[in-house]
Amino acid sequence: MAADWSQVEEVLRDIEVVGHDNNKPVSVIGFAEDLRCIGIGTDAAVFYHLNTPNYAYKVYSAQSLEKKEAEAEIYKRLEGSPYFAQCYGAGPNYLVLSFEQGLTLYDCLLQGVSVPEQVIEDVEHAREYVRSLGLNPRDIHLKNVLLHEGRGKVLDVSEYIKEGNDSRWEHLVWTYKHFYPLISEVQVPLWILETITNWYNRIDTASFGIEDFSKRVSQLFFGKRK
Repeated sequence: MAADWSQVEEVLRDIEVVGHDNNKPVSVIGFAEDLRCIGIGTDAAVFYHLNTPNYAYKVYSAQSLEKKEAEAEIYKRLEGSPYFAQCYGAGPNYLVLSFEQGLTLYDCLLQGVSVPEQVIEDVEHAREYVRSLGLNPRDIHLKNVLLHEGRGKVLDVSEYIKEGNDSRWEHLVWTYKHFYPLISEVQVPLWILETITNWYNRIDTASFGIEDFSKRVSQLFFGKRK
């Protein structure tokens, strides 16, 4: 690529990514010209610089630097797969990733953009590939799946070395098949999506049932009729 991503390293020093307890999203402190924050997670924030349009910069909080090293190793193992971003390098607190165009599934719901079944199939293939490498495809949710030209791509691979199934993707697939047809191409208000997210994050996994949860969510859209 023609643009040299190393020129952005000095710019990244002008911002600080601060982590929080209780799995809360990080905060970004500071400002740098031509640098845009395009994503925020619990360990890091992702930035885009106008002078290097082919790259994205994932900047980690101080307490998450070990996760940066682990994620870099995961990207090495995933290198060449069309279902994931590519990692081109690293700095003291950041990774340099390929900038992936498109909308997250979360944004698709907000904007009423229809999500084709091909996206679901692509993520399933991505998960199979991850398992074939001895990794564990976890933490796949609405904000970690990208829709671009009818195809799906998975963002954020940081939890693929953890054990156990968080069932997030399985729950999304069930919802896509049983509930999404009722709201496809509907612009879902932000407050509804945030309410559902808060409910889901507080569920008791021991007693959770996706069908019961879906009925509760239905009341947000359709009242008592569902």
